[in-house]
Amino acid sequence: ERIDREKNDDIIIAYLPVKDEYFFFAVYLDNETDALFNIGTESRNLVSVIFASETMTSDELKLFTKLNCQEFWNKGDKKPNSKATYKFSGIEFCPNPEPDEFEEKLEKLLTFIEDDRKGMLSLSTKAKGYIHVLMDFHRGNQLLGGMSIEAETLKRICDLNLSIDFQITAWGNSFK
Repeated sequence: ERIDREKNDDIIIAYLPVKDEYFFFAVYLDNETDALFNIGTESRNLVSVIFASETMTSDELKLFTKLNCQEFWNKGDKKPNSKATYKFSGIEFCPNPEPDEFEEKLEKLLTFIEDDRKGMLSLSTKAKGYIHVLMDFHRGNQLLGGMSIEAETLKRICDLNLSIDFQITAWGNSFK
């Protein structure tokens, strides 16, 4: 699904999709020796920023920023795969949907939205703004996994007047 050469010069991570599952196998290779030194799993990590309003439409929300949102909806629109409707309008930015570690995705999202810092701050004063994190882990045999947020990253989030919301799920059968 993706080859990650961003971590450092010595490590390459190959993310392999698992049929009918949300998580990925992560194969770790030493870039200098081409040796495989670890195989693990990586949760599907979706990290986005959402701005929601009960009074404005998604078109009105879009006017606050020069960035293009990937998703949008209006109050009363039907939710995908559901009979329920949205109780608020919203726009969502998810610039990196590919497989990657949570911490990397969060950093990339912040860098993306900081490209229009003024627009994001305007949005966060006119609408509820929050970072939405969905992590789909493989149920595995014990430890699901974890995440960490560095102090500097927390400061960047606060400086944009955003909160952060986590939704964590676990799927699949135990390994044998």
